[in-house]
Amino acid sequence: MLSDASVTTMLPVQDIARARVFYEGCLGLKPGGSRPDGKFVYRVGGSTLALFPKPEGTKADHTAVSFQVADIVASVRELQDAGVIFEDYDFPGLKTVDHVCVLGAEKAAWFKDTEGNYLCIHEDIAPA
Repeated sequence: MLSDASVTTMLPVQDIARARVFYEGCLGLKPGGSRPDGKFVYRVGGSTLALFPKPEGTKADHTAVSFQVADIVASVRELQDAGVIFEDYDFPGLKTVDHVCVLGAEKAAWFKDTEGNYLCIHEDIAPA
């Protein structure tokens, strides 16, 4: 029923202006505009990312959005150059090396936005 519907990811933010500086300046997203209800949207690939004001913010401890990239090493470097700070982990079954972790059929790297949302970039690993 919904397999052909477009998807909008909703991210709560305490400060839209601060978040926009990060999403546009650090991640390079192109502004899509404000909505009457206070949301600010971006078109990302074939999807929509909407920031919405939430004074108390969010406390989710999971990945809220993951962006698929063709070359994770190059993407990490480019994002770092833009000011993104990556998370590093060293847990059983989850260890990052140079900010990147191999998880089954993908490589992934995580970072937080200015509002505390966990974001990820991932690269699919081509089958051998």
